[in-house]
Amino acid sequence: MKLLSVIVPCYNEEENIRDFYDELFKNDLFFRENEIDVEVIYVDDGSKDKTVAEVKKLRTEDERVHLLSFSRNFGKEAAIYAGLQKSKGNLVVLMDADLQDPPSLLPEMYKYIEEGYDSVATRRVTRKGEPPIRSFFARIFYRLMNKISKTEIVDGARDFRLMTRQVVDAILAMTEYNRFTKGIFGWVGYETKWLEYENIERKKGETKWSFWKLFLYSLEGITAFSTMPLTAAAVIGALFCILAFCLIIVIIVKTLIFGDPTSGWPSMVCFMLLVGGIQLFCLGIAGQYLSKTYMEVKKRPIYLVKEDI
Repeated sequence: MKLLSVIVPCYNEEENIRDFYDELFKNDLFFRENEIDVEVIYVDDGSKDKTVAEVKKLRTEDERVHLLSFSRNFGKEAAIYAGLQKSKGNLVVLMDADLQDPPSLLPEMYKYIEEGYDSVATRRVTRKGEPPIRSFFARIFYRLMNKISKTEIVDGARDFRLMTRQVVDAILAMTEYNRFTKGIFGWVGYETKWLEYENIERKKGETKWSFWKLFLYSLEGITAFSTMPLTAAAVIGALFCILAFCLIIVIIVKTLIFGDPTSGWPSMVCFMLLVGGIQLFCLGIAGQYLSKTYMEVKKRPIYLVKEDI
């Protein structure tokens, strides 16, 4: 018998807990035909609603359901890592509780694993239901990442993927505190099959990802998998040094010819403000990398568990 570990990160998803369970086990015939045992690991990321209570109800009905509850909200990345650590299956799948990751794709994903792929990943080909501004910046982010990073990150990639134990162990070997799972998936490599599907809107509840949270998450990805911003800051600094040297020569020559060293001071003030702004921007880039280094060297745990059922 094979064991499939289904990892479900949850944050305030009480309305979707049972719906996800019911939808997952519509594949029960597929599981039996392929001799697959299933364990469902709900990872509660410090929910404020009755998510934990709903999972406990399911646990009383089905011992295949497991609960890992955090002491507070540590973020989805920590929930994914905790679920991977808890999983025992030789096959592991990551899925969201809001049913935007359709369990009906599992038979097709398993077929490709049987063909020899190490993992089967999914990507959205449409962003139906998303605000246009969010979709626009998401596409910009993926294009930027693939230009400045050596790690390939596929546009529209979801966390929904089926992996062999070898891939899971490789991901768990990356114990960094600042985690960007989409980049980690690409960095570990292995042979991956991509499945495309149209975006599915969540069944119940509201998304926990605001525009601001997505922006911060994108910064996490850039600083985790590219040092190009630091290089860009150094190049900008060098260019402005050259420009400043040229302007000094222009001012000296102009003063010697026209004898009016004070003319043009408003434009000079504007230029000084521009240079000061760029300096602060470059300092902010360095500060981002420094802050990530600071968090890593403190060696704090990625998450803390309150309940493990």
